[in-house]
Amino acid sequence: MATHEQLESTSSRPLLDPTVTQQEESSKDVAPSTALKRKSDEANITADTIHIGTRKSALAVIQAEMVLAELKKAHPETQYEIHAMSTMGDKNQTTALHEFGAKSLWTHELEAQLLEGKLDLIVHCLKDMPTQLPPKCTIGCIMEREDPRDCVIMKKGLEYKTLLELPEGSVVGTSSVRRSAQVKRKYPHLKFKDVRGNVGTRLNKLDAADGEYTCLILAAAGIIRMNWKDRITQYLDSKTEGGGLLHAVGQGALAIEIREGDEKTLNVLAELINEDSTFAGTAERSLMRTLEGGCSVPIGVETTWIEKGKLLMKAIVVSLDGTESVEAERLGEVLNAKDANEFGWELAQDLVKKGAAKILEAINLNRPIIAEGGGA
Repeated sequence: MATHEQLESTSSRPLLDPTVTQQEESSKDVAPSTALKRKSDEANITADTIHIGTRKSALAVIQAEMVLAELKKAHPETQYEIHAMSTMGDKNQTTALHEFGAKSLWTHELEAQLLEGKLDLIVHCLKDMPTQLPPKCTIGCIMEREDPRDCVIMKKGLEYKTLLELPEGSVVGTSSVRRSAQVKRKYPHLKFKDVRGNVGTRLNKLDAADGEYTCLILAAAGIIRMNWKDRITQYLDSKTEGGGLLHAVGQGALAIEIREGDEKTLNVLAELINEDSTFAGTAERSLMRTLEGGCSVPIGVETTWIEKGKLLMKAIVVSLDGTESVEAERLGEVLNAKDANEFGWELAQDLVKKGAAKILEAINLNRPIIAEGGGA
């Protein structure tokens, strides 16, 4: 079951002129068998090439290749090409994410090419996608979720493993106000410094002999996909002793954006849809949309399937300095996208009743730009 985002975009920005793409052709499959051809015809899928858009970073390309591999399994008779390009967030590697004035920091240029018909689908991290997509764009598929937790990576050579062990004044590298706000709440003696760049660049900055960072906090999913899991010294979740953090909305899940009404591409993606990930992601995005929080506002979530159709969702809103916070959790039945949307809305209302609106209002008043951009 696909998730269709139908709310109008609140952005008044015109489409950006797309940048030059870097095309990476996948290896061609052998001629399909009669059975494969029949399967393709029944799904109304022709052998035309499917053009896959992605950001140009190493992790983004790996994620696009993961999607390509799954598409080849489902429809080996179809041709595919990956087109990698730099987006606004990739081009500026010095500005802190929360200082950008764009909601579509990682998606806008790619969406321009999607709407022009140069791309058939775009591979995103769900957490990078605005909760309100541009007109004529929709989520066609949410795939099975990788580990959604945040994780700690210590500087090479240090004996520390967890945030709890760090001495006063240790510098935690993160580009996320959600992470820094939650850590400040538990460990006010630690210092924080913004760190930008792709995952490899961040690790190099961490390990540099003259580097100022004691550790980094990153999404575990990206580290795992880059095959650097052995660098993780601590996973962060609500149950973690000495450092529980709730993760970003949509973290760990890959979402595929398509044009509204593109039934052919929707059919291509049908076998890649993961129902649990789709409903959990929908609920998380509904909560964020209800709170009107941009992805750089300190909103953390954690969703767990207790059993089939029973979802437990925890959420937190934290002030930028970590001194104020509101938490709530809800257990309920989620059997479809409508249930998921209502579930997220209801949990958001619980947070508002406990005072979340006051915290979010203070953030927006003190830092107006934070509502518009940044990373989670």
